[in-house]
Amino acid sequence: MTDQEFESCMILMTQGDREGLRLVYEEYIGYIYAIVLDVLKNKENAEDISTDFFLKLWHIADTYKPGNGHRGWMARIARNMSIDFIRKHKREELNDMQQAAEEGDREGAGSLYEGDVTSQIEEEVISQMSLTEALSYLNEKEREVINLKIIADMTFKEIAELLQTPMGTITWRYQSAIKKLRRCGYE
Repeated sequence: MTDQEFESCMILMTQGDREGLRLVYEEYIGYIYAIVLDVLKNKENAEDISTDFFLKLWHIADTYKPGNGHRGWMARIARNMSIDFIRKHKREELNDMQQAAEEGDREGAGSLYEGDVTSQIEEEVISQMSLTEALSYLNEKEREVINLKIIADMTFKEIAELLQTPMGTITWRYQSAIKKLRRCGYE
């Protein structure tokens, strides 16, 4: 699909015509799914996020600016949605672990036979809390690179493309962030 054809589809969507969405969906579902799967590494979640992508595209069709390359624009949206999904689930996982640790504390001595599980959960909570604390020492751009590299498991090249920043700058931010984290005692 050319940029002009894509632009026509986006105009149809802004007018409420589902035909524009259908054409874009048929042309790009495989492309979007591949991007999302590459970030999430999970087929079911990739299917869900890919579907959500096209729903979002319907709602943000009026924000498309012609001339910047529609494939890159869609790829950025798909990657950002995938990263948001990862962040949301990491937060939920942390909340679940904290809740489980608190419940273990309330049960007291009665849960000693479950000590291994409880201590494992506590270690994960402490580790996650210390990581959060350590990340607070980084500036926003360093934190973003660390999150994308470590949590989203993206390559430097992918991060550079996503953030539209030279790869050298991305690697410099990453190295700078790692040095700061080591100084804080987090490795």
